[in-house]
Amino acid sequence: MKYYIIAGEASGDLHGSNLIKALKVKDLNANIRCWGGDLMREAGGDLIKHYREMAFMGFSEVLLNIRSIFKNISFCKEDIKNFSPDVIIFIDYSGFNLRIAKWAKENNFRTNYYISPQIWASREGRITKIKNTIDAMYVILPFEKEFYEKKHGFPVHFVGHPLIDAISNREKTKVKEFRKEHNLDSDLPIVALLPGSRKQEVNNMLSIMLSVTDSFPNYQFVIAGAPSLEKDFYEPFMTKPNIGFVGNKTYQLLDVSHSALVTSGTATLETALFKVPQVVCYKANWISYQIAKRIITLEYISLVNLIMKKEVVKELIQNDLNTKNLTSELTKIIDGPRRKNVFEDYYELEKRLGGTGASEKAASLIVENA
Repeated sequence: MKYYIIAGEASGDLHGSNLIKALKVKDLNANIRCWGGDLMREAGGDLIKHYREMAFMGFSEVLLNIRSIFKNISFCKEDIKNFSPDVIIFIDYSGFNLRIAKWAKENNFRTNYYISPQIWASREGRITKIKNTIDAMYVILPFEKEFYEKKHGFPVHFVGHPLIDAISNREKTKVKEFRKEHNLDSDLPIVALLPGSRKQEVNNMLSIMLSVTDSFPNYQFVIAGAPSLEKDFYEPFMTKPNIGFVGNKTYQLLDVSHSALVTSGTATLETALFKVPQVVCYKANWISYQIAKRIITLEYISLVNLIMKKEVVKELIQNDLNTKNLTSELTKIIDGPRRKNVFEDYYELEKRLGGTGASEKAASLIVENA
């Protein structure tokens, strides 16, 4: 069969790549065309558009790039028509994907959604559009099944979280070799810095994350470089001897880290699954934050806390994200009481995510129902 997959971010590229691998096992004749990244291409997808060309973050940035977004939408529709897939698979990236889904349904294409838009966080009214345009939804968070089925009467499949597979299937990092390869101190414990994957958010986050380094001279702070950004972009931030850099190897970095400062998003869940104590950080430009504050109704912003329904990891948001608060919270997870308490919650979190096999479960259902 012919599959058309659309992912628009680094995390979608990871999950899309594992889905492609599973689809090729379930369907030996699978012909897969995709929007995503290098991982999806390496997994065997015919990559049409890289997420680097689509990664616009925040309301103001979207407005500034609105012409490019509409050009991508038009190109996508035309490409789908020419390819004529048996099923279109959307991966998160809701602003773009729900527009394509509406058009696809009107043109009688089968539509599947893998990794739900976060309508439980904001703009819940999009459920009407999902009900009208999506034939099957595969959710990866335990509370999403209850949200869709009990609250909105829309049946979905909970397949578990694909990060469990992505992390459990990795090769264990060899600590000494890793430190030597990346010119890291052989003895100092590592605080991983995960500032995001887009230039705008990295610029927002890294300066404040690095403002605490002088308070922790016995630790080295290592920036996790995103695959979508070149090392040159990070070099202006690397101004002190205890600041290091590792490009496109976030999992290996987390594998050897003592603690972490993490920008809110999928990375908070990845960090938890690596059992690394963390402080969650979030800061947007003033306009984007004011808009987000009015439409997001959640008690927490990190997936870790949302899944556990309590504060497992500290969240520093907007004005609370400053050097003083970040220093205080990092101290608590480096050698304070919060560090000791977090591990038990992390193991419970992993149980709630449903175990291994998410990509295989989703691929089986997609193939069976296409």
